[in-house]
Amino acid sequence: MKFYILTLFPEMVLTGLRTSIIGRAEEAGLLSLEAVNIRDFSANKHHKVDDYPYGGGAGMLMQAQPVYDAFCSVAAQIGRKPRCVYLTPQGRVFEQAMAKELAGEEELVLLCGHYEGMDERVLDEIVTDFISIGDYVLTGGELPAMVLVDAVSRMVPGVLTNEESGSSESFEDGLLEYPQYSRPEEWRGKKVPPVLLSGHHKNIESWRREQSLQRTRERRPDLWERYLQKFSKE
Repeated sequence: MKFYILTLFPEMVLTGLRTSIIGRAEEAGLLSLEAVNIRDFSANKHHKVDDYPYGGGAGMLMQAQPVYDAFCSVAAQIGRKPRCVYLTPQGRVFEQAMAKELAGEEELVLLCGHYEGMDERVLDEIVTDFISIGDYVLTGGELPAMVLVDAVSRMVPGVLTNEESGSSESFEDGLLEYPQYSRPEEWRGKKVPPVLLSGHHKNIESWRREQSLQRTRERRPDLWERYLQKFSKE
């Protein structure tokens, strides 16, 4: 899978992503990361890409043409118009099901905004998906883009060394993950639940399921309600 990130801060994106699991996956040829600097497509001698918004208001807007030309450079490289995600608080809130769906793409363009936003005309022209990582405002789209790449990359076959770890984590079945324990058997007076030491796999599976249900019900009532609605329909 190939990720193309349109950004004003390519070093920030690549430095953050080319570490740990994603960095190793790129080295192994399982995925590739390319940060496209939008400033490189500015017609201004100072590589300026922003201007005042029509109608007034605070702050500056990213101009349409540099963003459009940056996107077109990627489309020309691929040979077709790729799917393009704009990271914005106005988009659908990102969740695990979306990560799985996006992982089915061969190429994915991520557009990172900055300043007070972006000229609406270029969004109309190139964006296919508007995605938010939460109901809050950041200074730019770089961190959300990195979050999305991380989540989607985990769904790409071969990226995780243990394939099971990608299918047994939180949200995979609409529930939070069960609590886990490692050595030592007792730490600061707290012991590992006996069922995990029993070697009885059916009992362990049952215990983990119950813990997932309980944890979801207590910590994420919104997910719990969604789970109950899905269960009732089935």
